[in-house]
Amino acid sequence: MLRYLPFLLVLALWIYAFVDCLNTPEEEVRHLPKVVWVFIVLLFGEVLVGPVAWLLTGKVRHSPAGGGAAPAGWRRGGAAWVAPDDNPEFLKSLDADDQDDRGKG
Repeated sequence: MLRYLPFLLVLALWIYAFVDCLNTPEEEVRHLPKVVWVFIVLLFGEVLVGPVAWLLTGKVRHSPAGGGAAPAGWRRGGAAWVAPDDNPEFLKSLDADDQDDRGKG
């Protein structure tokens, strides 16, 4: 089973590069027209030249907007994420919920 692993890895990289090339907008393709890149990836995929060339030079890669590793959704208003047990607003809401429950019961 292990003897098929290199073939499967090459196939996976080939498919990934091909789909990535097809889904990339024409404005983000560098050096050659998109159709030429598709042919390069398809024709030279078996020897990894096409997919590696596409991944290294064919597409404009954008760096993260914040420059950090955390996704942008995790940052709110420039403040760092705070755990719920350290967040005073969350603790106040728990106290308010607890008082509401006592009043009803």
